[in-house]
Amino acid sequence: MEQFSFTITEDETGRLDKIVTSHFPDLSRSKIQKLIKDELILVNHMSTNSRYKVNVNDSIDVTLPDPVKVDLIPEEMDLDIVYEDQDVIVVNKPQGMVVHPAPGHEHGTLVNGLLAHSPLATINGELRPGIVHRIDKDTSGLLMVAKNDQAMLSLSAQLKAKTNQRKYLAIVHGNFKEESGKIDAPIGRSKKDRKKMDIVEDGRPAVTHFKVLERFNDYTLIECQLETGRTHQIRVHMKYIGHPVAGDPLYGPKNTLKGPGQFLHAALLGFKHPGTDEELTFEVEPPQIFKDTLEQLRKKH
Repeated sequence: MEQFSFTITEDETGRLDKIVTSHFPDLSRSKIQKLIKDELILVNHMSTNSRYKVNVNDSIDVTLPDPVKVDLIPEEMDLDIVYEDQDVIVVNKPQGMVVHPAPGHEHGTLVNGLLAHSPLATINGELRPGIVHRIDKDTSGLLMVAKNDQAMLSLSAQLKAKTNQRKYLAIVHGNFKEESGKIDAPIGRSKKDRKKMDIVEDGRPAVTHFKVLERFNDYTLIECQLETGRTHQIRVHMKYIGHPVAGDPLYGPKNTLKGPGQFLHAALLGFKHPGTDEELTFEVEPPQIFKDTLEQLRKKH
C-alpha cells in the first residue's frame, strides 16, 4: 500500500471527494468515494464521509491499496471472425464486449476469447496481447488483431502513419447544414470529469472527417473516417460540433434513442497485410438494433 498526506489550503473548498480527486486525477470519483467509505481516506486522522466540507488546515491522509493483479485466462467464445491467416485476425466485435481485461472487467473480454482461439503477439503489454487498436465497449465493429510480433509492428506502424482505413457509421442528434466536413480539435482528459475526454488546448491532435448519409426528423446517419485514433474520438468530436452520438450515455443527452449504448459502428477496416503487402479491406453491417432503429427513423420521417 502507498500512503500520502496533504493539508487543505485556502484555495481549496468544497466536498472531500472532489478535493481528493483533484489531487489524484488518475482516480475516478467513485473510486475516491469507495476509499473514503473503506476508511482509507482520513480527515485529521478520523474517518468521515464523501460529503464532508473541508476546512483550511485539515490534514488529509490517503492510503492507496496495492493494485489487483489481473490474470489473462483463455475463454471459449463464439467469435465473429471475418478474416484470419497466419499473421492477422479481423474480428467483428459485438456491442457490449470489452476489448481487453482490466480491473472490473477481468473476464469475458475479446482478448479472453482470442487467447482460446489462437496465439497472439506479445509486445503490446501483458493485458493487451495482439491488440493493435481498440473500440469502446458499446461500439460494435471491426478490429485488426496481430498473431505475432512482426505483424504487430507492421500494423502499428500503419496506424501511426495514417495509411490504414477506418470508417464508422453513427446515428447522431440533429440535422447538418453541410453534406460533409472535417473536425480538427485536440482531445485530452476532461478537467471537470476524469471519466470523460474533452476538447482541450493541450490535448493530442485529433481529426475526424464526416459525411451525411441520410437525414431524419431529429437525427442524421453519418459516416466518419478517422485520421487519428484518440480515446472516444468520434463521440467527443460529435458532441463538440453539437451533434452527439445517439444513445451515448457519457456524452449525449438523456432524451435519446433507446438502446444498449451509443449507435456507433466500425463498419469498414482497410490495411496492408503485414506479410504480403496486399491491400485488404473488410466491411460489416451494423448490429440488428442499429438497423432496426434506422428503419423506425425512416418510417417516422
